[in-house]
Amino acid sequence: MAIDTIIFDLDGTLLNTLTDLTNSVNYALEKHRLPTHSEDSVRRMVGNGVTVLMERAIPGGSSHAEFDGCLKDFKEHYEIHKKDFTKPFAGIMEFLKEAHTCGYKMAVVSNKFDLAVKGLCQDFFFPYIQTAIGESPDVAPKPAPDTVLTAMKELQADPAQCVYVGDSDVDIATARNAGIPCISVSWGFRSRKFLKEHGASTIIDTVEDLKDTIKM
Repeated sequence: MAIDTIIFDLDGTLLNTLTDLTNSVNYALEKHRLPTHSEDSVRRMVGNGVTVLMERAIPGGSSHAEFDGCLKDFKEHYEIHKKDFTKPFAGIMEFLKEAHTCGYKMAVVSNKFDLAVKGLCQDFFFPYIQTAIGESPDVAPKPAPDTVLTAMKELQADPAQCVYVGDSDVDIATARNAGIPCISVSWGFRSRKFLKEHGASTIIDTVEDLKDTIKM
């Protein structure tokens, strides 16, 4: 059965958010006089939501006395600065426009907090992305399938005609738990080698490869 619905991860798949995430992490850490991190270090921390990101960034994680304050400061800083350096990866806007014209239904599901997900999708991807779902108390985060299942329900999509596109091991597990195929992208925050080691069955290197893979 032909694919008619594409569900995307956000960070590392559609948007290169690494510099803004790193800046907000380091802002919070510096404010609380804690050691900061390089972009490459933060790259390895992202993927499981902002709470886990800060747990990984702070010595001692959530047990550190400054953890709650750091998390709060990160969120406040990121909400203001989330578009300072963030931009779509090469070819993404052209792909979304073409897919939209061809009638594909498209959604974003992310472990980034819901307000930021919806704001970024509105700012960068309107009107192409019809549904955007982020971290909230109402839905279990990835790799639980809940965000994907919610997106499919909102789009009135047949799971047999859906595909998931992401850049991490979390995305591979999420797609598997939702019962739909996963296309892993090598241009994001995890290497091709890492993706293979974590069970990726289809890895693509360019947006043109994505078009070929879904037979657009």
